[in-house]
Amino acid sequence: MTDRLAARLTAWRTRWRSLPGGRTLRDGRRIYWWAEVVAILAFYFVYSAIRNADAEHTTQAFHNAVKIVDLERALRLYHEQLLQGWALHFTPLIVAMNYFYGSLHFVVTIGAGVYLFARWSDDYPFWRNTLAIATALALIGFRYWPLMPPRLLPDSYGYVDTLARYPTFWSFNSGAVAKLSNQYAAMPSVHCAWALFCACVFVPRVRATWAKVLAGLYPAATVVVIVLTANHYFLDAVGGFAILGLGYLASRVVTRAGRGPAAENPAVPVSRPAGAATTGSGR
Repeated sequence: MTDRLAARLTAWRTRWRSLPGGRTLRDGRRIYWWAEVVAILAFYFVYSAIRNADAEHTTQAFHNAVKIVDLERALRLYHEQLLQGWALHFTPLIVAMNYFYGSLHFVVTIGAGVYLFARWSDDYPFWRNTLAIATALALIGFRYWPLMPPRLLPDSYGYVDTLARYPTFWSFNSGAVAKLSNQYAAMPSVHCAWALFCACVFVPRVRATWAKVLAGLYPAATVVVIVLTANHYFLDAVGGFAILGLGYLASRVVTRAGRGPAAENPAVPVSRPAGAATTGSGR
C-alpha cells in the first residue's frame, strides 16, 4: 500500500512539473504563473474581507487620530495640513496626485511581481512572501487601531478630501467603494509598504541608471502623494515601511523555494536571464 501511494505521488509530481506556464527554480521546484494568480487573488479577497469588516469605529478612529497628531507635533512632524494647503494652489498637481494614489499602487506592484517571476524566478517566492506577510500584518493595525485619515477630520483641521473634490478614477464617497471600503484602515499605510517592496525589487535588478533612480524615488513619491491627498499621516508611512521590514525578516525564515542549493540535472532547465547571477535570498 505504501509503495502504491509513493508511486501515485511520484506520478502526480511528474504531471505537475509538466504543466504549462511554469518556471523551474535553481533548487528544482516549479512555480506556475496561473497558480500564482489564483493564490494572489484568493489572498487579496480574504485580505479585503477582513480589512473592510467591522469598519464602523468612528469615535475610536478620531481619538487615535488626535493621538497621532499630538505625537507628530511632539516630534515636529505635523506638517501635513501645511503641505496640502500649499499643494491645493496647483490643481494639476493635485489631480496628478489623485491618479497616482488611485492607480500606481496596483499597477507598479503587479509589474514588480511579473518582472520578478519572468526575469528573476529564484527571487520571486521570497519577495512574494515578503509582500504577503507585510500585507497580512497591516490587518492587525486596521483591526485593533482604527485611524481616521486627515481627510475625514473635522473642518477645523483644514484638510480637503482631494479624491472627492478633484478628478480621479474613484473616490471613497462613490458607489460600491463607499459601502465596502474601511476608511479607517490608515495605519499602517499599505501604499507605502507596497511602494518600498517595488523599490527593493527594481533597484538592485534593473540596469539603466534612470530606472534605478525612478524606482528608488517611488517610495518617497508615495509618501508625498498620501500626504497631499490627505489620506495618511507621515507616521502611517513609517508604519508601512516597518511592516515591510518585518515581512522581509519573516520571509527569510519561512521561504524555501528558490533559496536552496542548485538541483542536479533538473527535469526542466532553470529559468533565469542569460548571464544573470542567481540571488536566492532576493537581496
